[in-house]
Amino acid sequence: MDLELIKDKLGLGGPKVYGVMGEFSDPHDLVDAGRKIREMGYTKLDAMTPFPVHGIDDALGIPYSKLGWIVITIGLCGTATALLLIWWVGAINYPLVIGGKPLFDFTFSIPVTFELTVLFSSFAAFIGLWALNGLPRLYHPSLNYRNAHRATDDRFLLVIEADDPKFEPQKSAEHLKSVGAADVEVVEG
Repeated sequence: MDLELIKDKLGLGGPKVYGVMGEFSDPHDLVDAGRKIREMGYTKLDAMTPFPVHGIDDALGIPYSKLGWIVITIGLCGTATALLLIWWVGAINYPLVIGGKPLFDFTFSIPVTFELTVLFSSFAAFIGLWALNGLPRLYHPSLNYRNAHRATDDRFLLVIEADDPKFEPQKSAEHLKSVGAADVEVVEG
């Protein structure tokens, strides 16, 4: 193995650049800047805002979440589990005819089916959210930005990540300044 690769894997190669972060005072400026930066060819972008900003996902090219598909799939598994369980217990394992009731009837299984669907869906949403967001994450390199705390108060931050194929620290910082970023910094992670 190459010595530089070993140092990089062990974290011994010195500080690694996370990306370039720029600060905006208005959410509309952030969306416009994100759109312009994306038009320049950057693909690994992120934004940090104190509240949801309409249009930022489209401007940065962030795809729709897969969480909805995960939840509906696992919820349908809950529905199938409930129906299978009720059928197996009522018709196969312990068949009892009480008051002329059939061994399996869909109408009698609705409450249990609903409850298991909701239970499986809620677990899928909770676990899926944590998994898709890479949580728990006790530290993120963006916290090294000197004004990172303002992203929860009154500023809007745009990030060009170092993983981007077009990323060059100084050139990316100049691009952020050219689209109106007030305070631009190369952040190490």
